[in-house]
Amino acid sequence: MTVECTAKRDVWSIVLAGGEGERVKPLILQWLGRHLPKQYCTFVGNRSMFQHTVERATTLTSPERTMVVAALHHHSDVSSQLRGRPIGKLLLQPTNCDTAAGIFLPLAYLRARDPHAIVVILPSDHFIYPEHPFLETVRQAMVSVEAMPERVLLLGVRPDRGETEYGWIQRGPQLKGSPNYPVHAVSSFLEKPRAVQADATLRAGGLWNTLVITATVESLWQAGHTCFPDMMPLFERLVSAWDTSDERSLLEAAYRTMPVYNFSSDLLERLPDRMAVMELAGVLWSDWGNPERIAETIRRIGKTPAFPLHCLNQSLSPLPVVQTAE
Repeated sequence: MTVECTAKRDVWSIVLAGGEGERVKPLILQWLGRHLPKQYCTFVGNRSMFQHTVERATTLTSPERTMVVAALHHHSDVSSQLRGRPIGKLLLQPTNCDTAAGIFLPLAYLRARDPHAIVVILPSDHFIYPEHPFLETVRQAMVSVEAMPERVLLLGVRPDRGETEYGWIQRGPQLKGSPNYPVHAVSSFLEKPRAVQADATLRAGGLWNTLVITATVESLWQAGHTCFPDMMPLFERLVSAWDTSDERSLLEAAYRTMPVYNFSSDLLERLPDRMAVMELAGVLWSDWGNPERIAETIRRIGKTPAFPLHCLNQSLSPLPVVQTAE
């Protein structure tokens, strides 16, 4: 049964599109003759993963409350793919300073524009199918965050193997939620574990971390100050500059001294007691981090890939089939 989100706060969405996709680069070079980050590639159908993610975001919130974070040197690709898809704010990072900066940059914008908002953070380089159960789960996450504004809520996928390239979430006690959308505390995070650790977490009922996040701006901002006291003041200085003629110069100045932190290993792993997790069930989810995983997922859904199969690096062993979470 569909339950509408009745959040009293405004809800914004953030599409993360700043990655370079280095492990998929050889496939894309053979296919397109130039490097293009995987999120901007149309591997199947007629839309890129980035375009799919923007459309999910504008469905969950609205175009005017949708933000995109991308790399400055991919401005032309981003602008081309956003044509006909209006959004509220495009933020271009002068340099890539890993995922923490990529997340806190749009949060800094919201601190100035709508500091009491709920935000949904959506990576743009993950495969998600079908759409409806995913969107409904995120809407339920919005409702849960409204009731637990101090918690940062992540979506987790039930694994079918001891994957060493994903982040893992070990669930704690149930906090709240309906029978179909329970919310659990997080006992621990494990980022890209060794095989023996992944197998142990699999047996213990751990979930893959999708890094789809729903939270209040305040809860994330407080977590940032706890973990990144040297980084957060750089973003605080931007508050008065947004949407003014000074925005670009102050943003460039901030990134000249921006520290490099990974959101998963440098924040999530340090603050499991502030986190919560909801299982994303009935959805085929895959982090398209290498060519074999892309090809296997496309075969799984019975589609014809847009790239020639001979472009795949045959020297790499194929991955196990990704199973739909039950």
